[in-house]
Amino acid sequence: MKTVTILVPCYNEEQSLPMFYEATTAVTSQLTNYQWEFLFVNDGSKDKTLEMLMNLRRQHGVNVLNLSRNYGKENAMLAGFDYAKGDAMIIMDADLQDPPTIIPMMIERWEQGFEDVYAQRKDRGKESWLRKQLSLAYYRMLNRVADINVLPNVGDFRLLDRKCIDALKQLREANRYTKGMFCYIGFKKSCIEFDRGDRVAGHSNMSFRILLRLAIDGLMSYTTAPLRMAVWFGLIVALGAFVYMLFIFIRTLLFGDPVAGFPALMDVILFLGGVQLLCIGIVGQYLGQVYIETKHRPIYFVESYNE
Repeated sequence: MKTVTILVPCYNEEQSLPMFYEATTAVTSQLTNYQWEFLFVNDGSKDKTLEMLMNLRRQHGVNVLNLSRNYGKENAMLAGFDYAKGDAMIIMDADLQDPPTIIPMMIERWEQGFEDVYAQRKDRGKESWLRKQLSLAYYRMLNRVADINVLPNVGDFRLLDRKCIDALKQLREANRYTKGMFCYIGFKKSCIEFDRGDRVAGHSNMSFRILLRLAIDGLMSYTTAPLRMAVWFGLIVALGAFVYMLFIFIRTLLFGDPVAGFPALMDVILFLGGVQLLCIGIVGQYLGQVYIETKHRPIYFVESYNE
C-alpha cells in the first residue's frame, strides 16, 4: 500500500489546526487504498501552535517536527522534505485556503503517471487590485529574464512524487525560492485549477516586506539579468553624457552660449551618483547571496521530532 505524506508548515496557526485536521481527514479517510502520514512542521511559532500539534499527536498520532526557531516557510518546507516518508507528498497550508477536496484529483493524476500535480488559482481571491497587478507583473518580468518558466498564480499547494522530493532535497541553498525550484527540477507536471478560499482563522504572516524579499530572492536565484541591465544602463548613461558634452562644446564654440552653471552641474552629479549607487546595490545583492552560500551553514535546526 502506498503512503502519502501531508506536509503542513505551521507558524502561529493555533486557531486553524483543529479545523484543518478535521476537514482534511474527512477527505483522506475516504481514500482507503493509501496510508496517510500527517507531518506538521512547527516553524518557531509564538502562540500555542506547538501545544495544539502535540494534542493532535496524542489523539491521532500525527508526526510533529519542531524547529529550534522561526526559519521561514521556505526552509520549513525543506525540513519537511527531509523527514517525509511517503511515496508522494502533498504540501498544504493550515489555514484551509488550500481546499482538501482537491486531494482526490491530485491522487488520480499521480496514478496516471504525473509526478508534480500543482494547483493553480483561477483568481487571486480578495487580494487588492494593486497587489494582484504587482504579482502578475512580477511573474511576467521573471519569466522574460529567468532561465526557467515560473508558473503564475501557483503556490506551494501540490502533490510531489518521491522522485521530486528527492530532487528538491538536493537543492540546499540558503536563500530559497521554492516556487522556482519546483519548475527547475522538471519532471512530468499536471495542473488542477481551483478557487482559493479565505482563511478560516487568524491572519496571514506573509507581509509585504516578506513577499518583497522573496521576490528579490526569486529574481536573483534564476537570472543574472539585473547585472546585465546595470551594464547596459551604465553604457547608455555614458553615451548620453558624451553626446551632451559634444552638444555643449559645439554650441559654445559656434554661438558663444555660456555653459550652464551650478544647478545643471548638481543635476548631472546627483543623477550619475544615483545610477552608480543603483548598480553597486545590484552587485551587492548578488555578492550578499554568494557570501551567505559560502558559509555552508545548516538551513535549519530541529529541536524535537515526534513520530
